[in-house]
Amino acid sequence: MSLETMRPNPTWDEASYQEAVDTLAAHNDELVYKVWGGDWCKDCRKLLPDLGAALEAAAVPEDRIEEYALDEDKQGPGVSAYDIEYIPTVVVETDDGKEVTRFVESEDLPPAIWLAKQLEEEL
Repeated sequence: MSLETMRPNPTWDEASYQEAVDTLAAHNDELVYKVWGGDWCKDCRKLLPDLGAALEAAAVPEDRIEEYALDEDKQGPGVSAYDIEYIPTVVVETDDGKEVTRFVESEDLPPAIWLAKQLEEEL
């Protein structure tokens, strides 16, 4: 695990987010979650532990979650290729690399809920 902030929040309540977990679980073996963040970033520390907990609750295999730790200048692997400007950013792709959806830090819902809603619309 390259991002400490992706460690699942131990106080996260799966029952409160069951719809999102069910949606993530329905696609847990067909999508790849690429997560860019930084352990130094307050938005990442606020948002990513709950995402980690949701992905764990949905039984998304570890090999389907790719974490990219960025430095304080927001530089690191994949930044240019994926046009990463803000963190956290989560890009969800199919196995053949087609982007399905993208969560960027400024969305108005927590990442797991936002991603689940987008996946319901797209898939």
